[in-house]
Amino acid sequence: MVTRQDVADRAGVSAAVVSYVLNGRNNVREETKRRVLDAIRELGYRPNQTARSLKTKKTQQIAVLIHYIGNPFEAGLLLHIEATAKQHGYFVFVQTYDPNREEELRGLLMGRVDGVLLLGPCLSRETLAYFNSLEIPIVSVMQPSAWGEGNDIPYVDIAWLPVMRNLISHLRQRGHERIAFMSAAGPYLHYAVRYEAFCEGMRLEGLNTDAAASRYVDGSGRFEQAQLVLGRLLDGEEGALPDFTAIVCANDLMAAGCLAACHERGLRVPRDLAIAGSENILMSSQLSTPLTVIDYPRHLAGKAAMNMLFDRINGIITDPVLFSGNLIVRGST
Repeated sequence: MVTRQDVADRAGVSAAVVSYVLNGRNNVREETKRRVLDAIRELGYRPNQTARSLKTKKTQQIAVLIHYIGNPFEAGLLLHIEATAKQHGYFVFVQTYDPNREEELRGLLMGRVDGVLLLGPCLSRETLAYFNSLEIPIVSVMQPSAWGEGNDIPYVDIAWLPVMRNLISHLRQRGHERIAFMSAAGPYLHYAVRYEAFCEGMRLEGLNTDAAASRYVDGSGRFEQAQLVLGRLLDGEEGALPDFTAIVCANDLMAAGCLAACHERGLRVPRDLAIAGSENILMSSQLSTPLTVIDYPRHLAGKAAMNMLFDRINGIITDPVLFSGNLIVRGST
């Protein structure tokens, strides 16, 4: 069996340098790192992960909990999360979050991960206490809502109010004062942060916040449901026809679903209804009517969240990180 010392001898370095390279440390010169990696490849060396974990008391694994792998926004974040984890010598495994199976989740992750990264889910207080007792840190991409039980965990997000106000100001300048908001209830509590920013933005722009609250639409976070729900509203199936001329969606999948509902009925976007999204996934610029969106810097958020989690694993306490979001105006408004 090839040992770490064999790799060190082949590369002409110490076993400690080989360990630095395997652990992703940045204190090794590029030329030395290349020699070590070449030796690993030539000898077919495979680290003994079990022995390594016993020695370091680390599993070198991170769990990422998501809502819906079919959402390109979450998939895009995962790309940057995994790339950053790899730089630190960590593996990532992804689990779809089900609030009804948290007890199973606790059993699944016990002893298998060094940290948990949340892409939106809000864990119960019992589960948070459980991970805390095991000294497994948790970081959230997207600020947990004050409505949830885990609203005190560290997070990375964008500052929603300034950019949401810019979006509402843009819509108001285009003649829209009756603006709806499509979100998702249930486990998507992080969307509440976006909705709160929307309501405050409406107030700051001098628009009727009471009416805004009455125009809240539940699109369940999905393309198909948003298409169905808005379609029913446009057809008058839910009572009176909608009194809004623009709709802001908490994610781009719902915005795309709203666009599809309008096209099905021959409605012209933005003349008959203006539509905006909140994430800037690739699809949003490729649709028949490109969507106006808030641009969420996934590359920055994914990397920052992983680095924050690694800091927590190493006992370093860091403050929440808020990036600036940008408004990208396209044909839907």
